[in-house]
Amino acid sequence: MLNANECIEVILMDCQMPVMDGYTATESIRKGMAGSHYQSIPIIAVTANAMEGDKEKCLAAGMDAYLSKPINISELKSALIKHTDNP
Repeated sequence: MLNANECIEVILMDCQMPVMDGYTATESIRKGMAGSHYQSIPIIAVTANAMEGDKEKCLAAGMDAYLSKPINISELKSALIKHTDNP
């Protein structure tokens, strides 16, 4: 999807997707597989994983922030403001 669209400003990454999980997808984006202009795009983990160590796993994969479900709107807004130029 990123290869076909150049106007995406932030990614809300589901960590448990079929075929390719969010960790692998993030690592691929960071390696430039979606184009070099997306290597530094803000990626915010959105996951039901809320166990100890899950946040660290997301950050280690290259995600910029971590939000656990159910999403708190205030936390989402704060993450968007922190990690984008256009909140």
